[in-house]
Amino acid sequence: MAFRGTNASSGMGVAEHSKSTYQELQRKKVYRYVIFKIDEKKKEVIVEKTGGPAESYDDFTASLPENDCRYAVYDYDFVTSENCQKSKIFFIAWSPSVSRIRAKMLYATSKDRFRRELEGIHYEIQATDPTEMDLEVLRERAH
Repeated sequence: MAFRGTNASSGMGVAEHSKSTYQELQRKKVYRYVIFKIDEKKKEVIVEKTGGPAESYDDFTASLPENDCRYAVYDYDFVTSENCQKSKIFFIAWSPSVSRIRAKMLYATSKDRFRRELEGIHYEIQATDPTEMDLEVLRERAH
């Protein structure tokens, strides 16, 4: 069965600014994190907020809405057991259990297309509450 039209990938485009902001995080380390949201009027994923390199993981999690879905990328720095400085980029699909069902469906159906636009993601986390994306979860995945 062939799919035609924009609905094959939910119809959500990706704003050019979203891609370039992600590339600045990935290549130039300009940001610690980027939070994206779906603009339903424009039918595309846009940048909602960025966090500078000095911001902490707590700053990042505090920036996510408690009752609405978002996509985010977080650049996690750590030191290996061999004392090497490393960095891994996490894609986080934030879908709190208290968010509207329509929002959950919209973000779920748009995620794969958006995620494919962001090359160089190391790990993906789907979180419905803060414990599923605790810093310890990132630490375990990165090592």
